[in-house]
Amino acid sequence: MAQKTILLACSAGMSTSLLASKMQDAATAAGKDYKVFATSTSDIDHQLEAASPDVLLLGPQVRYMAADVKQKTDAAGIPMMVIDMQDYGMMNGAKVLQSAEALIASATN
Repeated sequence: MAQKTILLACSAGMSTSLLASKMQDAATAAGKDYKVFATSTSDIDHQLEAASPDVLLLGPQVRYMAADVKQKTDAAGIPMMVIDMQDYGMMNGAKVLQSAEALIASATN
């Protein structure tokens, strides 16, 4: 089982899949046992229960859903944030991974 599970969500899960892959590569290169994967926003409820992620990152293109998703993640005790648009656009997996780790760390303190 992975040490940390990071869930990304966007409209169809397609654009975040590439970012998830880059984040997974960055985690592996750093020697971290993480599971990073993407899903569609319509599958968030299922994945919060099935995968029990340590954090949920929402794609900037679905920022308008943040309040609704935050209610769900708060109820599940899972931190959530919207991915920085610049990091998302540049597909900066290492930077988004750092943001996810910082959010996980702040949630556990």
